[in-house]
Amino acid sequence: MKTLLTSLLLITLTITGFSQELTIGDHIAPFSGTDASGKTWESAKVTSDFLVVYFYPAAMTGGCTKQACAYRDNKASFDKLNVSVIGVSGDEVEGLQHFKESYQLNFPLISDAKGTISKVFGVPTTEGGTINKEFDGESFLLVRGVTTPRWTFILNKERKIIYKNADVNAADDSKIVKEVIKNYLK
Repeated sequence: MKTLLTSLLLITLTITGFSQELTIGDHIAPFSGTDASGKTWESAKVTSDFLVVYFYPAAMTGGCTKQACAYRDNKASFDKLNVSVIGVSGDEVEGLQHFKESYQLNFPLISDAKGTISKVFGVPTTEGGTINKEFDGESFLLVRGVTTPRWTFILNKERKIIYKNADVNAADDSKIVKEVIKNYLK
């Protein structure tokens, strides 16, 4: 009986935890999370003309590394366009620290281990997990509270969605985002 009640409670919480999917033109309320250094990152403090928020499944994995390194390598061109970029995943802070340091990532990585930011954006989540990774001869157990699909959003100065992609190609994401912003500015 206890198992049945627990199951029903979990199903109810899961159903009520779903958020409405957002579309172009929707406004994103201020949100915050813990960055890779363990400090609170707040969207309200971002003053750039654009904020790119990309969700990725798991730090230190193939596609996620390609995506993050492409954003890293394009930072100068994003700076010229007055664009801030953040990567959001369900990884715990410690895993994000390893990811950021291992690949010299030059933008904030935000931990969304409970799926709070994902819910703000209407990004679905599934159960988290762990990955054992080795880097520079050291083994790391990376823990995720939730797992998100790879989705990307571009918010304008008013923090309205001007672009949403729920079918992201990790390697091409930063190039596509840059082109969308350039076209938006025309």
